[in-house]
Amino acid sequence: MTEKTVVINGMVYDRRTGLPVRIDRATTLSRAKTAHAVHSPLQKSRTLHRKYVHLEKKQPTTPQHAPAATAMISAHKKIAPAAMATKHPDVHRIQVKRPIAQPSHKPVMQDIAPVAHHLVKKAEQHLPKPVTREIKPSHILKKEALHQATAAMPATRAKDVKQKHTSPRRRSLSIASAGLALILLGGYFTYLNMPSLSTRVAASQAGINAGYPAYQPSGYSLSGPVAYQQGNVSMKFAANAGPQSFTISQSKSGWDSSAVRENYIAPKVGDNYTTNSVDGLTIYTYQGNAAWVNKGILYTITGNAPLSTEQIEHIATSI
Repeated sequence: MTEKTVVINGMVYDRRTGLPVRIDRATTLSRAKTAHAVHSPLQKSRTLHRKYVHLEKKQPTTPQHAPAATAMISAHKKIAPAAMATKHPDVHRIQVKRPIAQPSHKPVMQDIAPVAHHLVKKAEQHLPKPVTREIKPSHILKKEALHQATAAMPATRAKDVKQKHTSPRRRSLSIASAGLALILLGGYFTYLNMPSLSTRVAASQAGINAGYPAYQPSGYSLSGPVAYQQGNVSMKFAANAGPQSFTISQSKSGWDSSAVRENYIAPKVGDNYTTNSVDGLTIYTYQGNAAWVNKGILYTITGNAPLSTEQIEHIATSI
């Protein structure tokens, strides 16, 4: 350090300009030596057995300047009360009075209330007052309605009610009428089913499985009883207004369709016949007559009734 320079923290500064000039090597080297002496060299890491190592209690470290600071603080504590005790006689505490804020009284603007017109007032006086209706629960309304309905009903006396007693004669008449109705109804159904019942009886007597056709051409009905003999049942249908008629015969047979054609149709008409197949049945028709076989029964239709092929097919499929 010279008259023109000054050293601060190892840096040389110019006294006049304050600019750094150079670094003071002596100060830097002394500081480096001091730091090397303070800091210990690096040590290699060693593995310690924690089982045999006990933690050492750390002593509170105080900085080097702590004694001086403590002394200064204690001296200040000793001096402060004495200094505060002695006060200059001309020094007085000045109490500053703050101005009290007074409420500002501002005029409050009030709204003008609405004023009803005089004509409106007169109209309101003449209007009827609203009637408030009480809302009742549903169960109370039901009870009141039931009470009003029972009160409106006329009172009936037990003596005015006449008990009706049925006499034995009336009872017997009702039973007789019901029985007669049942007899008539049964007779009607028996009349309707009489042909089929007669056919069953005749079939049982003849020993074959004969049947009654469910279809009859319009204008024809069963004429006379169902005739039977051993192995054969026949029934005649006559026209309701005319001499025409046809007879359905059923007899036990071992023929098939080809045997019927060769043994029954060919000897009568030769080749003048028509073959029709309906529901697995082979029906041979000729001049309003027909013949077919089904389940060992030979069916034939003979007569002078002008039956069409469709009518013959319906009769064959309905037996």
